[in-house]
Amino acid sequence: MSPQTSIRKLTLADIADVREYDRGREEFRASVMEIKRKRRLSFGTIITLMFENRDTMLLQIQEMARVEKLTTDDEIQVEIDTYNPMIPDPGQLTATVFLELTSDDQMREWLPKLVGIERSFAIVLPSGDRVRSITEEAHAGQLTREETTAAVHYIRFEFTPEQVESFATGPVRVDIDHPDYLEAVELSESTHAELLTDLRD
Repeated sequence: MSPQTSIRKLTLADIADVREYDRGREEFRASVMEIKRKRRLSFGTIITLMFENRDTMLLQIQEMARVEKLTTDDEIQVEIDTYNPMIPDPGQLTATVFLELTSDDQMREWLPKLVGIERSFAIVLPSGDRVRSITEEAHAGQLTREETTAAVHYIRFEFTPEQVESFATGPVRVDIDHPDYLEAVELSESTHAELLTDLRD
């Protein structure tokens, strides 16, 4: 088993049964962990952005099937339908937002403060364009609240062809412009290269 990036959305044929997955699990997990390392951005002390792709979602589904002991096509298809929207199409980036809160006190302090955080990301291009985050519709109803936010959000960024080409020239910065959490991170060369593969066919 090895990561694949040439075909985007996952189908039942891509998901190994549990015994087959276990045989290649250690090697596959290690390869995807290296991909994830290049796709992870940390903002300050409590917010992490993980840009997702086919490999990260394949790992997610395989691990879910393993832990939950999912064996039927119908059970696996539910997971595929859940996570396929997080595999970006050309011209898109998708990401999971994690609020790294480790105590009840942190959650009481930050979850009310960070309402709207999922709409507060912007990718700043060399052209000066700011590509703003969009909440992933399939999850928004479960995760978006008026008085408090969730510790996990799913977002995407939609680029025009011209913005993709601007992204390619670099450097690229990701801003958080939430009034209670202002941070900015410039993409490293390895992260920039990873994300450019998502944006292009």
